[in-house]
Amino acid sequence: MAAPDWWRSAAIYQLYIRSFADGNGDGVGDIAGIRSRLPYLAELGVDAIWVNPWYPSPMADAGYDVADFRDIEPAFGTLAEAEAMIAEAHALGIRVLLDLVPNHVSDAHPWFREALAAAPGSPERDRFLFRPGRGTNGDEPPNDWAGSFGGPAWTRVVEADGTPGQWYLHLFTPQQPDVDWRNADVRADFEKTLRFWFDRGVDGFRIDVAQALAKDPALPDLNGLTFPTPVPADGSAPAQHPHFDRDEVHDVYRSWRAIADGYDPPRVFVAEAWVGRADRLVRYLRPDELHSAFNFDFMLSPWDGPTLRTVVDRTVASHATVGAAPTWVLSNHDGIRHLSKYARPQTGRRVSFLSQVRDVPADLELGERRARAAMMLTFALPGGVYVYQGEELGLPEVEDIPDDRLRDPMWERSGHTERGRDGCRVPLPWSGDAAPYGFGPDGGAETWLPQPTGWGPRTAAAQDGDPSSMLELYRRALRLRRTVPADAGLEWQPSAADVLDFRRGDALRCVVNLSPEPVALPQGRVVLASSPLTCEAALAPDCAVWLD
Repeated sequence: MAAPDWWRSAAIYQLYIRSFADGNGDGVGDIAGIRSRLPYLAELGVDAIWVNPWYPSPMADAGYDVADFRDIEPAFGTLAEAEAMIAEAHALGIRVLLDLVPNHVSDAHPWFREALAAAPGSPERDRFLFRPGRGTNGDEPPNDWAGSFGGPAWTRVVEADGTPGQWYLHLFTPQQPDVDWRNADVRADFEKTLRFWFDRGVDGFRIDVAQALAKDPALPDLNGLTFPTPVPADGSAPAQHPHFDRDEVHDVYRSWRAIADGYDPPRVFVAEAWVGRADRLVRYLRPDELHSAFNFDFMLSPWDGPTLRTVVDRTVASHATVGAAPTWVLSNHDGIRHLSKYARPQTGRRVSFLSQVRDVPADLELGERRARAAMMLTFALPGGVYVYQGEELGLPEVEDIPDDRLRDPMWERSGHTERGRDGCRVPLPWSGDAAPYGFGPDGGAETWLPQPTGWGPRTAAAQDGDPSSMLELYRRALRLRRTVPADAGLEWQPSAADVLDFRRGDALRCVVNLSPEPVALPQGRVVLASSPLTCEAALAPDCAVWLD
């Protein structure tokens, strides 16, 4: 726990609490489940965990509609249990990051209930973005903004006297009203939340939709403006988008950094900032702002050598301009699991959701081979890495969840055209040959999302001690990764376009074959291979090795 800049090279495990482990048998993951599996995480070899929202919530968006940022959702446990979990994780050398959702709150949040009961123009409504409608009798939304999950970004309220009233902004679901970050109450309350959890030992926060807090106060129409906004042909600065990646958002993060730096050791932040351009992303990572940001450019890239090399070079170079460390991620709770993405033909397009490839048959053996190699590529790169729960077990996307079991708001908001993200959120298999695969205690309730048949060989228990398993490969890779100095630079070695070959100083050489044919291995002792080497002198397609 000593190094203040531990995050520069950390391996952080994303723990989706509803689907990690169930301690009380109700079919939903909880804090008791996390506590029971902390030894597993320590043996895996991660430096920290990031816990998706565990706050009180009506669960309109799986906890990202927060009713109280300074308490625990009863379905997950109690504040005392959370404090015990943090202490137990620290005792095992594991830091704890929480999820902060600053763009919006739940419509069950006391502030929003107060706003609905108050009059237009009141201090209670000023914490949100209430506006009169357009058109006859204000029957049309204030502007043409759309919600990220489908449908309009505005909902009209009924005033206390029963008449149709103002509209409020929600960039996501109607149950997630956006707060107004120009409001002093909003700023002060979130700073109070930071200190509340920092004082309880939390080591940092992941910031949800970090690019979205600031809005143009005029709330103009988009009029077809896309995001990221296009760069003018004359090379001048692109137009500012009215609700994404606005310059004003950086004032918020500078104030948060000052709070984090006031703790000993300093606390850290990682941004979920979908901004589309490397030069815009690193603005969030200037020395007085946030510490790191997810690399979605890398996560969305196809399994293609030239594309991945370009993304790596662009990432390393852009982060160097602000002295920040890159962060690499292959999967998370918001997109298709990378094993299932790699199980399809790689057409060159960026894939976010299952719906983009669901009609194309999956070759899961191919996907797993590529996923093993992709992990070794990722873990060899300079910077920090994130592991999404279950990828260390080789879990694919669950593609056949019955329609009536889908829970993602995308499903309803899209009119049942976008199945959403439930396929990557299915509860983990821990042991046994049939559902619930040890997810909860014997005799417990069915899991909140259904688990598929055939996951017995993918359970943690089945893979434990099997040297050929994905789990053991992750364990060995994470152990070896810690031997590479964090400041060891990346040096590309001569290779074909579909072969990624680089050194990290004198500590490690990584070779990844993304071509359809075997390639010759360079000299050196192989310390780890993603798949068994059929020939000591050649590396098969879709395989990777580390050499000392």
